[in-house]
Amino acid sequence: MIVSSARMIPLADGKPHPTGYWPEEVLRPYERFIEAGVEVVIATPHGRSAQPDPWGLEPKFAYPDEAEDFMGSVIRSFADDADNIRITLHHLTELNLIASKRIFSALTAAGLEYATARGLIEAAAKVAWREDRDLLDVLEEDAQVNGVLTRDQLDTLAAEVQADSAAEARKVAEALDSIDGLRHPVDLDTLSDEQIRGFDAVFFPGGHGPMVDLYENPHVARVLDILHAKQAVIAALCHGPAALLAAGNGPDGVWLFDGYKMTAFTDEEEEDTPYGQLGARWYLETELKNRGAVFDDADAPWTSHVIVDRNLITAQNPASSDAAADAILKRLEVL
Repeated sequence: MIVSSARMIPLADGKPHPTGYWPEEVLRPYERFIEAGVEVVIATPHGRSAQPDPWGLEPKFAYPDEAEDFMGSVIRSFADDADNIRITLHHLTELNLIASKRIFSALTAAGLEYATARGLIEAAAKVAWREDRDLLDVLEEDAQVNGVLTRDQLDTLAAEVQADSAAEARKVAEALDSIDGLRHPVDLDTLSDEQIRGFDAVFFPGGHGPMVDLYENPHVARVLDILHAKQAVIAALCHGPAALLAAGNGPDGVWLFDGYKMTAFTDEEEEDTPYGQLGARWYLETELKNRGAVFDDADAPWTSHVIVDRNLITAQNPASSDAAADAILKRLEVL
Protein backbone atom coordinates (compact mmCIF):
# COMPACT_ATOMS: atom_id res chain seq x y z
CA MET A 1 0.00 0.00 0.00
CA ILE A 2 1.67 3.19 -1.18
CA VAL A 3 0.24 6.10 0.81
CA SER A 4 0.87 9.78 0.24
CA SER A 5 2.90 11.50 2.96
CA ALA A 6 1.94 14.98 1.74
CA ARG A 7 0.75 17.43 4.37
CA MET A 8 -0.11 20.45 2.23
CA ILE A 9 -1.48 21.03 -1.26
CA PRO A 10 -1.08 24.30 -3.20
CA LEU A 11 -4.28 25.64 -4.70
CA ALA A 12 -5.14 28.42 -7.13
CA ASP A 13 -5.21 31.01 -4.35
CA GLY A 14 -1.48 30.48 -3.97
CA LYS A 15 -1.80 29.28 -0.39
CA PRO A 16 -0.92 25.82 0.95
CA HIS A 17 -3.89 23.93 2.37
CA PRO A 18 -3.84 20.88 4.68
CA THR A 19 -4.16 17.55 2.91
CA GLY A 20 -3.14 13.93 3.29
CA TYR A 21 -4.65 10.51 2.66
CA TRP A 22 -8.40 9.96 2.92
CA PRO A 23 -9.08 8.08 6.19
CA GLU A 24 -11.80 5.73 4.94
CA GLU A 25 -9.81 4.78 1.84
CA VAL A 26 -6.90 3.57 3.94
CA LEU A 27 -8.69 2.08 6.93
CA ARG A 28 -11.48 0.12 5.22
CA PRO A 29 -9.24 -1.66 2.69
CA TYR A 30 -6.47 -2.18 5.26
CA GLU A 31 -8.87 -3.88 7.66
CA ARG A 32 -10.30 -6.06 4.89
CA PHE A 33 -6.82 -7.08 3.73
CA ILE A 34 -5.76 -8.02 7.26
CA GLU A 35 -8.98 -9.96 7.89
CA ALA A 36 -8.30 -11.92 4.68
CA GLY A 37 -4.82 -12.85 5.90
CA VAL A 38 -2.97 -10.64 3.42
CA GLU A 39 0.42 -9.30 4.50
CA VAL A 40 0.29 -5.53 4.04
CA VAL A 41 3.38 -3.36 3.75
CA ILE A 42 2.77 0.39 3.90
CA ALA A 43 5.27 2.62 2.13
CA THR A 44 5.40 6.39 1.67
CA PRO A 45 7.65 8.80 -0.22
CA HIS A 46 10.77 9.39 1.87
CA GLY A 47 9.38 7.10 4.58
CA ARG A 48 7.56 9.98 6.26
CA SER A 49 4.63 9.17 8.49
CA ALA A 50 1.32 9.52 6.66
CA GLN A 51 -1.21 12.16 7.69
CA PRO A 52 -4.98 11.78 7.31
CA ASP A 53 -6.73 14.68 5.64
CA PRO A 54 -8.31 16.59 8.57
CA TRP A 55 -11.42 17.21 6.47
CA GLY A 56 -11.88 13.45 6.12
CA LEU A 57 -12.10 13.03 9.89
CA GLU A 58 -15.12 15.29 10.20
CA PRO A 59 -18.22 13.48 11.56
CA LYS A 60 -20.16 13.95 8.31
CA PHE A 61 -17.85 11.43 6.67
CA ALA A 62 -18.40 8.82 9.39
CA TYR A 63 -22.12 8.20 9.24
CA PRO A 64 -23.22 4.74 10.46
CA ASP A 65 -23.35 2.25 7.58
CA GLU A 66 -26.98 1.39 8.20
CA ALA A 67 -27.95 5.07 8.08
CA GLU A 68 -26.09 5.57 4.78
CA ASP A 69 -27.59 2.42 3.24
CA PHE A 70 -31.13 3.39 4.20
CA MET A 71 -30.65 6.95 2.94
CA GLY A 72 -29.37 5.56 -0.36
CA SER A 73 -32.41 3.32 -0.74
CA VAL A 74 -34.73 6.27 -0.03
CA ILE A 75 -33.01 8.40 -2.67
CA ARG A 76 -33.24 5.59 -5.21
CA SER A 77 -36.99 5.39 -4.60
CA PHE A 78 -37.54 8.64 -6.48
CA ALA A 79 -34.61 8.36 -8.88
CA ASP A 80 -36.22 6.77 -11.92
CA ASP A 81 -33.04 7.67 -13.77
CA ALA A 82 -29.81 8.22 -11.85
CA ASP A 83 -28.83 10.92 -14.33
CA ASN A 84 -31.81 12.95 -13.12
CA ILE A 85 -30.68 12.83 -9.49
CA ARG A 86 -27.46 14.75 -8.98
CA ILE A 87 -25.89 13.85 -5.66
CA THR A 88 -23.71 16.42 -3.93
CA LEU A 89 -22.10 16.62 -0.52
CA HIS A 90 -24.69 19.23 0.35
CA HIS A 91 -27.49 16.74 -0.24
CA LEU A 92 -25.72 13.99 1.67
CA THR A 93 -24.60 15.99 4.67
CA GLU A 94 -26.71 19.13 5.15
CA LEU A 95 -30.38 18.24 4.67
CA ASN A 96 -30.73 15.67 7.51
CA LEU A 97 -31.53 12.96 4.98
CA ILE A 98 -29.11 10.80 6.94
CA ALA A 99 -31.69 10.68 9.76
CA SER A 100 -34.19 8.83 7.53
CA LYS A 101 -33.66 5.40 9.09
CA ARG A 102 -33.78 6.67 12.67
CA ILE A 103 -37.06 8.49 11.95
CA PHE A 104 -38.50 5.50 10.08
CA SER A 105 -37.75 3.28 13.08
CA ALA A 106 -39.41 5.79 15.43
CA LEU A 107 -42.53 5.94 13.25
CA THR A 108 -42.91 2.17 13.16
CA ALA A 109 -42.22 1.91 16.90
CA ALA A 110 -45.08 4.36 17.39
CA GLY A 111 -47.45 2.01 15.59
CA LEU A 112 -47.34 2.96 11.92
CA GLU A 113 -47.23 0.12 9.39
CA TYR A 114 -43.83 -0.34 7.71
CA ALA A 115 -45.19 0.55 4.27
CA THR A 116 -46.89 3.67 5.59
CA ALA A 117 -43.82 4.88 7.45
CA ARG A 118 -41.61 4.17 4.46
CA GLY A 119 -43.95 6.06 2.17
CA LEU A 120 -43.93 9.10 4.44
CA ILE A 121 -40.13 9.14 4.57
CA GLU A 122 -39.75 8.72 0.81
CA ALA A 123 -42.29 11.44 0.02
CA ALA A 124 -40.66 13.91 2.43
CA ALA A 125 -37.17 13.08 1.20
CA LYS A 126 -38.20 13.72 -2.39
CA VAL A 127 -39.49 17.18 -1.44
CA ALA A 128 -36.37 17.92 0.61
CA TRP A 129 -34.19 16.87 -2.32
CA ARG A 130 -36.09 18.72 -5.02
CA GLU A 131 -36.63 21.92 -3.03
CA ASP A 132 -33.31 21.91 -1.16
CA ARG A 133 -35.00 21.83 2.24
CA ASP A 134 -34.23 20.16 5.54
CA LEU A 135 -35.96 16.78 5.83
CA LEU A 136 -37.13 17.62 9.36
CA ASP A 137 -38.88 20.78 8.15
CA VAL A 138 -40.73 18.81 5.49
CA LEU A 139 -41.74 16.05 7.90
CA GLU A 140 -42.96 18.58 10.45
CA GLU A 141 -45.47 19.88 7.90
CA ASP A 142 -46.93 16.42 7.31
CA ALA A 143 -50.04 15.96 9.45
CA GLN A 144 -49.63 12.19 9.64
CA VAL A 145 -46.06 12.48 10.88
CA ASN A 146 -46.91 15.39 13.16
CA GLY A 147 -49.53 13.28 14.86
CA VAL A 148 -46.88 10.73 15.84
CA LEU A 149 -43.61 12.64 16.31
CA THR A 150 -43.15 16.21 17.53
CA ARG A 151 -40.53 18.51 16.07
CA ASP A 152 -38.51 18.16 19.27
CA GLN A 153 -38.51 14.39 18.79
CA LEU A 154 -37.43 14.73 15.17
CA ASP A 155 -34.60 17.05 16.23
CA THR A 156 -33.53 14.56 18.90
CA LEU A 157 -33.45 11.67 16.43
CA ALA A 158 -31.33 13.70 13.98
CA ALA A 159 -28.99 14.76 16.79
CA GLU A 160 -28.54 11.12 17.79
CA VAL A 161 -27.34 10.28 14.27
CA GLN A 162 -24.86 13.16 14.36
CA ALA A 163 -23.60 12.04 17.78
CA ASP A 164 -23.09 8.51 16.47
CA SER A 165 -21.19 9.96 13.51
CA ALA A 166 -18.91 11.99 15.80
CA ALA A 167 -18.20 8.89 17.88
CA GLU A 168 -17.43 6.90 14.74
CA ALA A 169 -15.08 9.63 13.49
CA ARG A 170 -13.15 9.40 16.75
CA LYS A 171 -12.96 5.62 16.39
CA VAL A 172 -11.60 5.99 12.84
CA ALA A 173 -8.90 8.40 14.01
CA GLU A 174 -7.91 6.04 16.83
CA ALA A 175 -7.85 3.02 14.51
CA LEU A 176 -5.62 4.81 12.02
CA ASP A 177 -3.30 5.94 14.79
CA SER A 178 -2.93 2.33 15.91
CA ILE A 179 -1.60 1.18 12.50
CA ASP A 180 2.16 1.11 12.95
CA GLY A 181 2.75 1.16 9.19
CA LEU A 182 1.23 4.62 8.92
CA ARG A 183 3.35 5.98 11.75
CA HIS A 184 6.53 4.13 10.71
CA PRO A 185 6.16 3.32 7.00
CA VAL A 186 8.74 1.76 4.72
CA ASP A 187 10.69 4.31 2.70
CA LEU A 188 9.44 3.87 -0.87
CA ASP A 189 12.58 5.50 -2.22
CA THR A 190 14.85 2.80 -0.79
CA LEU A 191 12.95 -0.29 -1.98
CA SER A 192 15.10 -2.26 -4.39
CA ASP A 193 13.79 -3.55 -7.70
CA GLU A 194 14.05 -7.09 -6.31
CA GLN A 195 11.97 -6.18 -3.27
CA ILE A 196 9.33 -4.55 -5.45
CA ARG A 197 9.23 -7.61 -7.69
CA GLY A 198 8.34 -9.70 -4.65
CA PHE A 199 4.94 -8.04 -4.16
CA ASP A 200 1.74 -9.54 -5.55
CA ALA A 201 -0.12 -6.24 -5.72
CA VAL A 202 0.21 -2.51 -5.16
CA PHE A 203 -2.65 -0.37 -3.91
CA PHE A 204 -2.81 3.45 -3.95
CA PRO A 205 -5.52 4.89 -1.67
CA GLY A 206 -6.69 8.41 -2.30
CA GLY A 207 -7.12 11.72 -0.62
CA HIS A 208 -5.67 14.75 -2.36
CA GLY A 209 -2.18 13.84 -1.17
CA PRO A 210 -1.36 11.68 -4.24
CA MET A 211 -1.82 14.79 -6.39
CA VAL A 212 1.13 16.28 -4.51
CA ASP A 213 3.75 13.56 -4.06
CA LEU A 214 2.79 10.51 -6.15
CA TYR A 215 1.78 11.72 -9.61
CA GLU A 216 5.33 12.59 -10.72
CA ASN A 217 7.25 10.34 -8.35
CA PRO A 218 10.06 8.36 -10.05
CA HIS A 219 9.88 5.61 -7.42
CA VAL A 220 6.16 5.20 -8.03
CA ALA A 221 7.03 4.91 -11.73
CA ARG A 222 9.54 2.20 -10.87
CA VAL A 223 6.94 0.24 -8.88
CA LEU A 224 4.42 0.49 -11.70
CA ASP A 225 6.89 -0.56 -14.38
CA ILE A 226 8.15 -3.57 -12.42
CA LEU A 227 4.79 -4.86 -11.23
CA HIS A 228 3.04 -4.20 -14.55
CA ALA A 229 5.73 -6.22 -16.31
CA LYS A 230 4.84 -9.26 -14.19
CA GLN A 231 1.10 -8.50 -14.53
CA ALA A 232 0.71 -8.09 -10.79
CA VAL A 233 -2.43 -6.41 -9.52
CA ILE A 234 -2.24 -2.61 -9.71
CA ALA A 235 -5.08 -0.88 -7.87
CA ALA A 236 -5.95 2.72 -7.08
CA LEU A 237 -8.88 4.39 -5.36
CA CYS A 238 -10.39 7.88 -5.73
CA HIS A 239 -7.40 10.27 -6.13
CA GLY A 240 -5.04 7.30 -5.94
CA PRO A 241 -5.07 6.91 -9.75
CA ALA A 242 -2.99 10.11 -9.82
CA ALA A 243 -0.11 7.70 -9.15
CA LEU A 244 -0.74 6.09 -12.55
CA LEU A 245 0.33 9.36 -14.16
CA ALA A 246 3.85 8.69 -12.86
CA ALA A 247 4.17 5.71 -15.20
CA GLY A 248 6.31 6.16 -18.25
CA ASN A 249 5.77 4.63 -21.66
CA GLY A 250 5.43 0.94 -22.33
CA PRO A 251 7.21 -1.11 -25.03
CA ASP A 252 4.93 0.37 -27.71
CA GLY A 253 6.04 3.89 -26.91
CA VAL A 254 2.81 5.16 -25.32
CA TRP A 255 1.75 5.63 -21.71
CA LEU A 256 1.82 2.37 -19.80
CA PHE A 257 -1.95 2.49 -19.24
CA ASP A 258 -2.94 3.97 -22.58
CA GLY A 259 -6.31 2.57 -23.65
CA TYR A 260 -7.08 1.05 -20.27
CA LYS A 261 -10.62 1.48 -19.01
CA MET A 262 -10.48 3.11 -15.58
CA THR A 263 -12.23 5.39 -13.15
CA ALA A 264 -11.20 7.91 -10.51
CA PHE A 265 -12.52 10.90 -8.58
CA THR A 266 -14.44 12.83 -11.21
CA ASP A 267 -14.23 16.48 -12.15
CA GLU A 268 -17.86 16.87 -11.07
CA GLU A 269 -17.06 15.46 -7.63
CA GLU A 270 -13.98 17.66 -7.39
CA GLU A 271 -16.10 20.76 -7.94
CA ASP A 272 -18.07 19.69 -4.87
CA THR A 273 -15.03 19.69 -2.55
CA PRO A 274 -13.33 22.63 -0.81
CA TYR A 275 -10.28 21.91 -2.97
CA GLY A 276 -12.24 22.32 -6.19
CA GLN A 277 -14.07 25.37 -4.89
CA LEU A 278 -10.82 27.03 -3.86
CA GLY A 279 -9.33 26.20 -7.25
CA ALA A 280 -7.52 22.92 -7.79
CA ARG A 281 -4.52 23.39 -10.07
CA TRP A 282 -5.48 20.34 -12.11
CA TYR A 283 -8.28 17.78 -12.23
CA LEU A 284 -7.61 14.07 -12.14
CA GLU A 285 -10.32 12.88 -14.52
CA THR A 286 -9.23 15.37 -17.16
CA GLU A 287 -5.55 14.51 -16.81
CA LEU A 288 -6.17 10.75 -17.04
CA LYS A 289 -8.19 11.28 -20.20
CA ASN A 290 -5.46 13.46 -21.64
CA ARG A 291 -2.92 10.70 -21.04
CA GLY A 292 -5.02 8.10 -22.86
CA ALA A 293 -7.36 6.57 -20.27
CA VAL A 294 -10.77 5.31 -21.33
CA PHE A 295 -12.61 6.94 -18.46
CA ASP A 296 -15.76 5.41 -17.00
CA ASP A 297 -17.68 6.88 -14.05
CA ALA A 298 -20.81 5.95 -12.13
CA ASP A 299 -24.26 7.08 -13.27
CA ALA A 300 -24.42 9.39 -10.24
CA PRO A 301 -21.55 11.07 -8.34
CA TRP A 302 -20.57 9.97 -4.83
CA THR A 303 -21.76 6.40 -5.47
CA SER A 304 -19.65 3.25 -5.48
CA HIS A 305 -18.02 2.38 -8.80
CA VAL A 306 -15.16 -0.02 -9.58
CA ILE A 307 -13.56 -0.83 -12.94
CA VAL A 308 -11.35 -3.86 -13.63
CA ASP A 309 -9.37 -3.93 -16.87
CA ARG A 310 -6.74 -6.65 -17.14
CA ASN A 311 -4.45 -6.28 -14.12
CA LEU A 312 -5.65 -2.74 -13.32
CA ILE A 313 -8.34 -2.08 -10.69
CA THR A 314 -9.58 1.47 -10.17
CA ALA A 315 -12.36 2.85 -7.98
CA GLN A 316 -14.10 6.22 -8.12
CA ASN A 317 -14.53 7.69 -4.64
CA PRO A 318 -14.63 6.99 -0.87
CA ALA A 319 -17.93 5.14 -1.26
CA SER A 320 -16.02 2.60 -3.38
CA SER A 321 -13.54 1.68 -0.62
CA ASP A 322 -15.03 -1.69 0.33
CA ALA A 323 -15.76 -2.72 -3.25
CA ALA A 324 -12.22 -1.82 -4.31
CA ALA A 325 -10.72 -3.90 -1.51
CA ASP A 326 -12.93 -6.86 -2.42
CA ALA A 327 -11.95 -6.60 -6.09
CA ILE A 328 -8.28 -6.74 -5.10
CA LEU A 329 -8.82 -9.73 -2.82
CA LYS A 330 -10.71 -11.57 -5.57
CA ARG A 331 -7.86 -11.03 -8.01
CA LEU A 332 -5.43 -12.28 -5.38
CA GLU A 333 -7.75 -15.30 -4.98
CA VAL A 334 -8.07 -14.89 -1.21
CA LEU A 335 -11.78 -13.95 -1.17
